[in-house]
Amino acid sequence: MDEQHSRPDGERPWRHGPPWAHGGAPWWRPRPGSRNGAGLPWRSSLVLAVIVSAGTGLAARNQPDRESLDVLGRLLLLAGPAVLLVRRRHPVAALYAVVVVTLVYLGAGYPYGPVFLTVAVAVFSAVVAGHRRPAWGAVGLLWAGHLLVAHWLYAYLPPAGDRGADWGQELVGAAWIAAVLAAAEAVRVRREQWAREHAERQAAEKRRVDEERLRIARELHDVLAHSISVINVQAGVGLALLDADPEQARTALTTIKAASKEALGEVRQVLDTLRAPGEAPRAPAPGLGRLPELVEQAAGAGLRVEVVTEGEEAALVPGADLAAFRIVQEALTNVVRHSGSRTARVGIAYAPGRLALTVEDAGPATGGESGGSGRGLVGMRERAAALGGTIEAGPRADGGFRVHAELPIEPKETP
Repeated sequence: MDEQHSRPDGERPWRHGPPWAHGGAPWWRPRPGSRNGAGLPWRSSLVLAVIVSAGTGLAARNQPDRESLDVLGRLLLLAGPAVLLVRRRHPVAALYAVVVVTLVYLGAGYPYGPVFLTVAVAVFSAVVAGHRRPAWGAVGLLWAGHLLVAHWLYAYLPPAGDRGADWGQELVGAAWIAAVLAAAEAVRVRREQWAREHAERQAAEKRRVDEERLRIARELHDVLAHSISVINVQAGVGLALLDADPEQARTALTTIKAASKEALGEVRQVLDTLRAPGEAPRAPAPGLGRLPELVEQAAGAGLRVEVVTEGEEAALVPGADLAAFRIVQEALTNVVRHSGSRTARVGIAYAPGRLALTVEDAGPATGGESGGSGRGLVGMRERAAALGGTIEAGPRADGGFRVHAELPIEPKETP
């Protein structure tokens, strides 16, 4: 059974090690999206086969007491690089196969040389792919096999008259193995760190996109809900008075024209931000400075609005100013749509670092959805929460409805 590996982003474990171990990415950085075993590393395996064969041939000249390289010896030298062709898809199997081939080569009495380079590549690939314990096990197997061949079984194995190896060589071999494992661990840690950073960047980008999508959805909802509500009310007035009072019907149509024009302008502004993200908007975002226009539109819909301001008025940063305007706009829209009252009160209270907004009507409710489950109230809560504020909305004891928002604000610096 293949070893399972935990992932830095907390998703399902990798079955054959991290994906960057299999995709032909630069050795120091994984390639996101690479697939298991995508392509064979034949170039590196071919270069390794040439180095091992040529290097061992040169090393054999200085080891006349070892067996000469015959056809079997050459095949064993080529078998290791050939097995490494599958190291991306099956790093553990390739590692153990290379270790077995190397032990057979040493047991046959052939010359020492770059044959261990094949083992180093296999160990490196397995560790980088996340198979640390199997790599250590393979190294232990090679070490134990070499000890048996070089210090105990040499009398029964070729070449004839061979003597035991110097124990000092084992220290050199241990240092060589430790260096390979340390380098592989360093690369593995760096790749996992890069993968973690990549996953974090992707998650941050997804959050940014989701937040932008929600912001645009809120803007479109607030713009369209308010304007369509005004248009709907005025259309009803116009139809009812078309024959009895043509002049009043004309006034209703004029209000419809103005509301639709404003809605189209704001929708166009929102769509412009989609077409050219990052660019400054052509028109300033609405704020509490446009509250008189909002009151006038509400009056066109038959709703008389009283605005009461308390405290010293302060200039707000655009984000807080827009949120305050949209909250008042949505609250008045709900009054137009869901309340039988034709009057509403908007309270604006300025305090150091805080802005309080209150919108209430005398009711009664007309039977529509006026609780906290509507999209409008959800949007108001999201706007307040984005600034670290709160929204309270609910029916009053006298049958009306009240919306109260508390927004922490930082006054905009003025020259």
